[in-house]
Amino acid sequence: GAHWSVGPPLLPAVLIMLMFMRVFFMAASITDKCGRVPALVNSMNFGEGSEHRRQLLVEYISSSAAGFYVFSMRLTTAMV
Repeated sequence: GAHWSVGPPLLPAVLIMLMFMRVFFMAASITDKCGRVPALVNSMNFGEGSEHRRQLLVEYISSSAAGFYVFSMRLTTAMV
């Protein structure tokens, strides 16, 4: 029969690592999309006289820094 010295025991570990990398990349791409929300909201029209409230909303969204965090660090695609 075939003798496996290192191959098969490493295969599950490599697959798990690849799955974790995929999950981190997907989370990072969502974080990047969250960074574009303030510009989207700022481009919307909420009616006459709502510019100041819209600006407050944009500032609130920007300062909330929404996204995925790992050990208090914001996960972005630039990190992955």
